[in-house]
Amino acid sequence: MTYQPFHIIGEARPTHWLITCDHASNTVPDAVNNGTLGLPHKDMARHIAYDPGAAGVTKALARLLDAPALLGNFSRLVIDPNRGEDDPTVLMKLYDGTIIPGNRHACPAERERRLAAYHRPYHAVQERMAARQENTVLVSIHSYTRQLRGRDPRPWHIGILYGSDSRLARPMIDRLKREPDLCIGENEPYGGHLDGDSVDRHAIKQGRANVLIEIRNDLIKTETQQTEWAKRLAPILNQSLKDTGL
Repeated sequence: MTYQPFHIIGEARPTHWLITCDHASNTVPDAVNNGTLGLPHKDMARHIAYDPGAAGVTKALARLLDAPALLGNFSRLVIDPNRGEDDPTVLMKLYDGTIIPGNRHACPAERERRLAAYHRPYHAVQERMAARQENTVLVSIHSYTRQLRGRDPRPWHIGILYGSDSRLARPMIDRLKREPDLCIGENEPYGGHLDGDSVDRHAIKQGRANVLIEIRNDLIKTETQQTEWAKRLAPILNQSLKDTGL
């Protein structure tokens, strides 16, 4: 089968939701250093290479919301689809204390080649899917590690991130805070959005309602956990959208 830098699920599904997962995969395409970045398997299985568990949550959530889903099919270490092309971290050479051997000597021409082969096709299809109908609502699914090297443990179970548009995020946060067993991060463990990232590019600049959801990856290790989180989030998303009046 011909390699594609993305997977599409249920493109013909009728709802206004669009569920995306930028960091769904730790794949290194064969065209990049013969399919390796020089890291051992244990590092490629860590958060530095992708968002563990996020793809499973995305697929289950899209199914429950009867929504299309778009998943990236290359490691964030190949080129990061959740960064703008001009962002200095779009091609990482050091991440959470780990040197990326296959990126260490990557030149501007190699950066441009990866942008053209992976980053731009992924965003082209996301742009097309987001524009498939009016009033698309973008939900971007990510996961994060409980503790970075040399940092304090992160207490949140889930983080709801937003930038200049909090129409969907605000009612989601309010509803999640009613859940007695959850510690909710508002713009945690990261703050808002970056200029040129996926949500900024495909939702905020287009005036589309949006939210970025970060789930702690130790809570979504198994398919059962991923499905349970999707079941928990689907009704909250639906009710939060109603609360916006959109």
